[in-house]
Amino acid sequence: MKSVAEKKKSQNIPEYIIYMYQMEDLIRAYQFNLDEIKQYVIAHYPISDEEKEDTLNWFSGLANQMRKENISTKGHLDEVQTYVSDLAKIHWSLIKSDKTYFEHYQKAKPHIVQLVIEAGEDAPSNEIQVCLNAVYGLLLAKLRGREIPKDMDEATDAFGNVLSYLNWIYFYNQEKSVREN
Repeated sequence: MKSVAEKKKSQNIPEYIIYMYQMEDLIRAYQFNLDEIKQYVIAHYPISDEEKEDTLNWFSGLANQMRKENISTKGHLDEVQTYVSDLAKIHWSLIKSDKTYFEHYQKAKPHIVQLVIEAGEDAPSNEIQVCLNAVYGLLLAKLRGREIPKDMDEATDAFGNVLSYLNWIYFYNQEKSVREN
């Protein structure tokens, strides 16, 4: 699980964010009981005993950080939300400067607006958070075997295109920064 998170973090930031949301919810589902996470989750992963111990330590660190940040019942880790903010900054920059991105965004925008209206006062602070929440919500609904409305499937495709483009630019900017230094 730790290795999955690290791989996603190095290749696909939106997937990393959503994966970390899953890990936060998993910790909450087991009410921060690391013994149960070890028994019912980690023990079933086909990894070495050393990797299982490393994974348990990783979960322990996440759980401790969640308690420290007072997100035991809801919310997300500050470290993870920093990536959301980074993607949101790229988003606002690209809207003004990248025609291809703007076209992707225009397809997602009606769905974003609809979700913001539906959320009312609980609406996320930025449009990228709306996209991430929708994709994560769709994932949870599929895992629970719920039927997905056609318009939500369409919306999630549009959000996926926005997030994929942002991911590409995020890593392009990272590589560019390394080359310049």
